[in-house]
Amino acid sequence: MLIHKDLFKQAAFTARFEWGYEGVELVGRGSSIIVIVDVLSFSTCVDVVIGREGIVYPYRVKDDTAARFAEQKGALLAGSRGERISLSPAALQTIPLNSRIVLPSPNGSTCTVLAKEHKATVIAGCLRNASAVASFVRAHKGTVTIIACGERWPSGALRPAIEDIIAAGAILHELGEHILSPEAQMAVAAYTSARNDLAHLLLQSGSGQELIHRGYPEDVHVAALHNVSENVPVLNDDMAYEAASWDKL
Repeated sequence: MLIHKDLFKQAAFTARFEWGYEGVELVGRGSSIIVIVDVLSFSTCVDVVIGREGIVYPYRVKDDTAARFAEQKGALLAGSRGERISLSPAALQTIPLNSRIVLPSPNGSTCTVLAKEHKATVIAGCLRNASAVASFVRAHKGTVTIIACGERWPSGALRPAIEDIIAAGAILHELGEHILSPEAQMAVAAYTSARNDLAHLLLQSGSGQELIHRGYPEDVHVAALHNVSENVPVLNDDMAYEAASWDKL
């Protein structure tokens, strides 16, 4: 039996939650705000760079075109973990102020690019800035879709990542004036279940264990910090995340 995809749009609700590329395409369409959540590590990296008064250009792939794009923007291209500038929030804490970074990411960057096509205000959210993002959403009003980017299995299929649904729930938990979809309510439930043990859960999760085994436990610790940042990274017309201008609301 063919089921119409419109049934999955969560259209009756003003706060929605969904996963990955398909979630951006289907549920994000028609939203006033789309929040991209990729805790380990894209959106956490964006928060850290914005906290250093920098800007981040998301880029979908890391290849020769990324290097040319970085050159065009007068920006530094993030390299592999272990380099000073990479998809590592711990490493990015030491970059110079006002840095311009091109950050390739198959999950967070790709979802960002897809979200921008919907003409919505696009925000990078994580555990570190959950309350700040929620405050911005409340002030902006309108319909919001929170996208948990997740990870990818070797086959390319989506792997839901618990750190992303927890952070999404942390944001949604503070949107009391919105009408939450059942999917959004379940994200909130994930957050309320995890909020007293965030660091332990992230360290023990599949995503956390992957980073630990690769030698980057500090990235997990940085990402697990909750509400330590007041940054709200908003995607501008130049396709770069910059600090939100509240006076433009």
